[in-house]
Amino acid sequence: MNHTALQYLLAAVVVLPLLGSVAALLPAPPGLKGRDPEQAVLRHGVTVSGAVLAAAIALAAGFDHGRPAAMQAQTDISWIPALNIRVHLGVDGVSLPLLVLTALLTFLCALYTYKNMPAGGSAKGFVSLLLLLECGTLASFAVLDLMLFFLAFEMTLIPMYFLIHRWGGAGRERGAWRFILYTLLGSVVMLLGLLLIGVKGGTFDMVALASDNGSGLSHTTQLIAALAIIVGLAVKAPMWPLHSWLPDAHTAAPTVGSVLLAGVLLKMGTYGLVRIVLPMVPEGAHTFAPYLAAFAVVGIIYGSLACLALARSGAGGDLKRLIAYSSVGHMGFVLLGIATLTPTGVNGALFANIAHGLITGLLFFLVGALKDRSGTTDLDQLSGASGAALYGRAPRLGGLLAFGAVASLGLPGLAGFWGEMLAMFGAFEPADGLSRPAYLTYMALAGFGTLLTAAYMLIVVRRVCMGDHPVEPGAEHGAARPALADVHGHEFAAWSPLVALTVLAGLWPAALLGLTDPAVQQLLAGGN
Repeated sequence: MNHTALQYLLAAVVVLPLLGSVAALLPAPPGLKGRDPEQAVLRHGVTVSGAVLAAAIALAAGFDHGRPAAMQAQTDISWIPALNIRVHLGVDGVSLPLLVLTALLTFLCALYTYKNMPAGGSAKGFVSLLLLLECGTLASFAVLDLMLFFLAFEMTLIPMYFLIHRWGGAGRERGAWRFILYTLLGSVVMLLGLLLIGVKGGTFDMVALASDNGSGLSHTTQLIAALAIIVGLAVKAPMWPLHSWLPDAHTAAPTVGSVLLAGVLLKMGTYGLVRIVLPMVPEGAHTFAPYLAAFAVVGIIYGSLACLALARSGAGGDLKRLIAYSSVGHMGFVLLGIATLTPTGVNGALFANIAHGLITGLLFFLVGALKDRSGTTDLDQLSGASGAALYGRAPRLGGLLAFGAVASLGLPGLAGFWGEMLAMFGAFEPADGLSRPAYLTYMALAGFGTLLTAAYMLIVVRRVCMGDHPVEPGAEHGAARPALADVHGHEFAAWSPLVALTVLAGLWPAALLGLTDPAVQQLLAGGN
């Protein structure tokens, strides 16, 4: 595909959701109103997000896979000449998988919402915010100017805040406020680091700064900028101990909000570390890498222990909150891979990013469906005295939940395995100048974290999927609770692509690693 066509496709991927967000608030044309105006707006969301997904797939198909390290489909237009800020878009092997993942998850969320619109507000507002969130996320992965990256990064905060606050469940005010306060504070710190790089480096262009590889920045400047950006992005990643907003936000968010928060928004933090910190301030990255690795490993162990505490019988644990804490552990592997500063570790981090988006997105969909059917996500209520017997009551739903659990614990042959394994391989042989004994310790602790992950996921499967049919209160002795509704058609349509891609990525990891590896090699070499 020629360069101009790719340019238009990338521009369409970024701009279409914004236009669709505005159009969702306008009165529908007479011929498109239909009998139910709310359903017409939800159809609009499915149509626009579907068009964005089609453009993203066409962009991936036209991408020159023989040159994944090269920045392709570039558009570079002057925007604010006085500040040397440009509208610079482009995509390479690092950002392309994240663009497609974002477009896919947003489309599946729109498809799911068409039949499962959460209560709390109008469909117009919901669809408009969903598309605005998609626009900001896609732009974060496509822009190549530091100030535009910051603006796109901030653009995602307001729609997610309102999705949680307006359409969320119990505790939504607390969850929304903690989300916005933590991420805004992190953004302020990150902005200081971005401005320092841009002013001292003489440009905000991310390609030029990566090519300079910090040569125009003093050692002190690199340290200050790296620290500020790492702290700002670590809030979004989320890295322990800056993670505490995440469980509240996930637990309160509507189903599609949780899917996008875990599947896409967390990736913006780790993407920023790879795209900005590693190539632009390499001395700062090298200085803080051991500390980042240490915090990452603590997050892996802490997240797993928190999940084990929530999973045990009688703890009153919330299944949605458990999956949120599992994200702290899984993203710890991503941060560990980045902190090794090696191609193996960074490739593992990028692979784990995509795998986490697919698997945790599926798990949040399933927990949302379980809540719709049973009215609760409390593990003690779901499992009862002898197990919820989901296999017997809704076999397809139970089977999908078990599939998501074993994929999350890193079963070989599924997507969750490769990223975590490569991150630990990277820790086994970290970059020159990093303490190998320290990283071997981190690797051992991360390996122990995988055992803890398997423990709590298998406990969840045993309690929710296995056991006898629970007896309804007040029913005759021995009368089992009626079977739950199994997977509906629209749910199957929304979930099956995630299942298929989880299997495909697990069996054919080279499809993704072949894209990311040349681009990672170039970024670590300073764009050369």
